Amino acid sequence: MKIDNIKPMDIEKKSFEIITEILGDKKLDERYEAIIKRCIHTSADFEYADSMYFTDGVVEAVQDAIKKGAYIVTDTKMAQSGINKKRITEYGGEVLCFIGDEDVAKEAKERGVTRSLVSMERAVELERPVIFAIGNAPTALFSIEALIKEGKLNPVAVIGVPVGFVNVVESKEHIIDLGVPCIIARGRKGGSNVAAAIINAIQYRIKE
Repeated sequence: MKIDNIKPMDIEKKSFEIITEILGDKKLDERYEAIIKRCIHTSADFEYADSMYFTDGVVEAVQDAIKKGAYIVTDTKMAQSGINKKRITEYGGEVLCFIGDEDVAKEAKERGVTRSLVSMERAVELERPVIFAIGNAPTALFSIEALIKEGKLNPVAVIGVPVGFVNVVESKEHIIDLGVPCIIARGRKGGSNVAAAIINAIQYRIKE
């Protein structure tokens, strides 16, 4: 079997060319095409071409917030690690994840709730605008929903792409029904890698 000898810098370019070729005549909204294709790129799953939901203006809102030094809060270390931080830190922002904090684990145990729920509550204490990138825990989305309804939280946007079977679909639909700026992968699919890919796709297209 012959294997193409492709330089590392050309692998991603070739991958996107293949994605475009496989999509064929399928039309993607130009506003979101780069994001959808990066979700497909990171997962090799073409269902994202149909499952992604975007509120009007959400991409521009996230880009503007990043340029103003917003915090990005994730529900997993994996999502935090997957987000390219170079440009974010240059703008004065930071990518945060509270899931591994000892005080979060202690409080979650005492209250009988998940660490994901408590870690979202930590975002209330942040003094800058917050963008959520949730790729694993439906309880994180439910926590965000509750905090918004209580008037304790007003996020720039919620990127909700948890993966799994229990409360996953419902948690995403709740965020959509709230009417807050959001990007959602409807259905059961998603993941921390997809959450990171969405943030990266958005920031890569920021115009200075």
